[in-house]
Amino acid sequence: MSWLNTPDPIAGDPSSCDPIQTIIMPRTSDIGGFSVRRALPSARRRMVGPFIFFDQMGPAELLVGGGIDVRPHPHIGLATLTYLFEGELYHRDSLGTEIAITPGALNWMSSGKGIVHSERERPERLMAKRPLFGLQSWVALPSHLEEGDPSFQHFAAEDQPEFADKGATVKLIAGELYGHKAPVTTASDMFYADIRLEPGARVPLDAGWEERGVYTIAGDITIAGDAFGPAQLLVFKPGEHVIIENTSPEPARFVVLGGEPMEGRRYIWWNFVSSSKERIEQAKEDWRQGRFDTVPGDEEEFIPLPER
Repeated sequence: MSWLNTPDPIAGDPSSCDPIQTIIMPRTSDIGGFSVRRALPSARRRMVGPFIFFDQMGPAELLVGGGIDVRPHPHIGLATLTYLFEGELYHRDSLGTEIAITPGALNWMSSGKGIVHSERERPERLMAKRPLFGLQSWVALPSHLEEGDPSFQHFAAEDQPEFADKGATVKLIAGELYGHKAPVTTASDMFYADIRLEPGARVPLDAGWEERGVYTIAGDITIAGDAFGPAQLLVFKPGEHVIIENTSPEPARFVVLGGEPMEGRRYIWWNFVSSSKERIEQAKEDWRQGRFDTVPGDEEEFIPLPER
């Protein structure tokens, strides 16, 4: 049986034909000569399922001698997901992890009660021009895991489920979707997938998840008769039937994301996420006083606590 089997929207039924609740145009910043688009958090939407932060890096061509150089910095109460389309980043953290992330692979770093990491580039890569294009997102941890021990998981591109049907190709990054399950252990029920549609192809998005969104990467997609270009976050109404189509002559690429909402409010300040404002204040003081662990091999530098 095809996993794409799904009924069409019902003509003349507004609830069937208008599933979009919110459209977010990310704000853009220039960081070291390349653009970063931030879709979450937004004034229009704070979270989608457990996703509380969502950035698009690039696409960009990094120049000789320049590039990504993010000094050690702390996190609490969240898991970071780094997923690249092009390029490479080199991850180090206070657990002693050192690993390069490459296109299609997944880094999942769960901060728990506290972790420190850096994102740089290997020196040999700085000697040539090179591309960078990818996504970094944060998933808020359930309250009972916020003070757990930090951990790190890495999965190579070939370790993750990839499947295709009728012009649609899906690489499952995290969680469960279309009857498949990604190998990464997540902290809550969620889904995250990289989808490519050939012209004329389409995919459904299960209405069983309470909070769902799609972030457009390349090409145009059509939903309920409306076309959407790259770099937009579309958040769907709960329970609404959704069909994502490619009605253009060029291939389209996007990610779908979401899951069950958090059991309570989450606060976010700088790199800290928590269900408690007091816990964030404690983390600020801990970083100021040097109480977090250091990153082996990257102890000399750090990002100071912002004065705001």
